[in-house]
Amino acid sequence: MFEKWKSIPRLNKEVIVTEKIDGTNAQIHIFDQRTELGMYDIPAECVLAREDNLLMCAGSRSRYISVEDDNFGFAKWVQDNHEELFKLGPGRHYGEWWGLGIQRGYALSERRLSMFNPKWEDQGPQCVSTAPILARGTDLSVLANYGMAVLREKGSFAAPGFMDPEGIIVYHSAANQMFKTTFDFDEGKWSEESE
Repeated sequence: MFEKWKSIPRLNKEVIVTEKIDGTNAQIHIFDQRTELGMYDIPAECVLAREDNLLMCAGSRSRYISVEDDNFGFAKWVQDNHEELFKLGPGRHYGEWWGLGIQRGYALSERRLSMFNPKWEDQGPQCVSTAPILARGTDLSVLANYGMAVLREKGSFAAPGFMDPEGIIVYHSAANQMFKTTFDFDEGKWSEESE
């Protein structure tokens, strides 16, 4: 069978630079049980909430989680906040679960969910935030360098006053791809299989 060469995205398209928050990867999966339930291998205990025909599950980087087999209390938090979280709508919604006792901790006394997708910045549920946008434009290299410089100088924007931020995420709109750079361990500190 003939295989077409895929299109190559233009480099000079919008990029969005956000703060990379050091926590644990989190996912909220909302789907229609009438049409999608058989598509996913989800243990019953991982279904945390129901609303009409929609089901809600929580996940880490590599698996669905439950209240009994949780990831830093994320599944319990999703269950407790499900009414507000259903406002995200059907789909897979990714973010960082961070704060008290998770990675850097950010000197917080609670845990928070910050969504990766900046579209939730102004229209998301009240119980979530987005990773702070540091810059946007078309010059990837300049914006990435600016993002790192402003974090180095001012500290975290997600947790103001915390002077040990992790780094940045650069989202390239034409490639629909995220890239990261960090102050420490920029060569990579985790394997693909880790949380």
